[in-house]
Amino acid sequence: MAQSRNQRIESEIQRVLSALIARAVKDPRVGNVTITQVSVVKDKSAAKIYFTPFASTSPPEQVRVGLTNAGGFLRGELGRRLGLRHAPKLEFIFDDTVEGAARLTGLIEKAVAADRVTTTGQPADTDDDPHTDDGDGARG
Repeated sequence: MAQSRNQRIESEIQRVLSALIARAVKDPRVGNVTITQVSVVKDKSAAKIYFTPFASTSPPEQVRVGLTNAGGFLRGELGRRLGLRHAPKLEFIFDDTVEGAARLTGLIEKAVAADRVTTTGQPADTDDDPHTDDGDGARG
């Protein structure tokens, strides 16, 4: 039962923080941020907040600094909105799993293309899609 309570708290923290960051944090370093995961320690005294900048002009480290500076405000609002007696201390961590996944996808696509060249002798960039436009206005 304690595990399910922790999961409910984590999902509520994620929901509330996402709304607060989008609407109440005015720091220009933060911009649009997606909260990807929240992990609360067992005694609920601290929470790790994993985030990914979304179309941000600031580097992830600057976004983290901006979120950390707003941490006191976010912690207080979180406690009020969730009715927690003691709001957890917030630690913001850049979540680079999306970038890692994109890098791995690129490597896999490159390996498949190289395999296609060695097995068929044709380059992987053959244009077999009839829906692409070759510039003359005709389809196909």
